[in-house]
Amino acid sequence: MVRFVMLLLLATGFFACQSTRKIKSAIAAIDTTHATRVDTTKTDSLAIAETIFREVHKNRVEFSSFSAKIKVEYADKNDKAPDLTVIARIKKDSAIWLSINATVFSYEAFRVLITRDSVKVLNKKDKLVTLRSIAYLQEVAQLPFDFFTLQDLVIGNPVFFSKNIVSVNQSNENTTVLSTGEFFKNLTTLGSSNYLVRSSKLDDINTMRNRTCYLSYGNYESKNGISFATRRTISISGNSKLDVDMDFKQYSFNENLVFPFNIPKNYKNN
Repeated sequence: MVRFVMLLLLATGFFACQSTRKIKSAIAAIDTTHATRVDTTKTDSLAIAETIFREVHKNRVEFSSFSAKIKVEYADKNDKAPDLTVIARIKKDSAIWLSINATVFSYEAFRVLITRDSVKVLNKKDKLVTLRSIAYLQEVAQLPFDFFTLQDLVIGNPVFFSKNIVSVNQSNENTTVLSTGEFFKNLTTLGSSNYLVRSSKLDDINTMRNRTCYLSYGNYESKNGISFATRRTISISGNSKLDVDMDFKQYSFNENLVFPFNIPKNYKNN
């Protein structure tokens, strides 16, 4: 169960207003064979790639603290699980705190605290505590996560979006970009007018791993000059399978927050 909690946490940065099946269909329908190839030896193509990367970077959420209340629905390869309510808090570059509550029973099932170098999980039902190094994120997800990648996921900033843009397909409504990084090929669809991310498909550079993430970003709101997507979905396939739908019911930036995490004496190490 702790493994699921960590996978759920890793999923909270991907968002959408569509079902997972629709996301997969929409992304699969994108034909990259007719995309405009970016030849970085040509000044105009290089300028297009640099403009896209710069505009996407400008849309990054900058903050000192963040808090949110999130309704979460999830299913794994076995079946759909009961809904959860997640309270999330972040102190930038310092701490990510979660309170995971069983919605039906209205009790706190897990509390999670992640810092740059550690992962701590309280299993309140079974009175267990899990204490690990930050490397536990990679161990659980089998993905190259560190604290800062996870922070971007939770806050809604693009991840694994490389400056190495190899193809672009532009229309009046959407701009589709294929970039390659150290770990993933990232097929990203942006709004042509605002460069906000609408969808993304991550495929492993190492084809032997056979990992794919389907993402979509939707229901953007603007608050204090920050564009924030309030509906999110991620579908992970590969060695494990997980579909998560999230609805951000409340969220705020740059407020004073507390991150309580006390380990009761009667809890056993897991």
